[in-house]
Amino acid sequence: MGVMTQTTYTVTGMTCEHCVKAVSEEVGKVEGVESVAVDLPSGALTVVSAHELDDAAIRAAVDEAGYQVA
Repeated sequence: MGVMTQTTYTVTGMTCEHCVKAVSEEVGKVEGVESVAVDLPSGALTVVSAHELDDAAIRAAVDEAGYQVA
């Protein structure tokens, strides 16, 4: 197993724990994602992956959940 990569995004539009769950579930489906952490107050989305992340796939997953990456 290679080195883990941590990438942080800022997600806009989240207002509650349901929002956090929706974003976490969608981003968690992206290939290579090991873990997802979402901080509701700051909108920080931290993604840990086993390799270089597909930035477009993460953004698409956030969009699929109904939110935007700032």
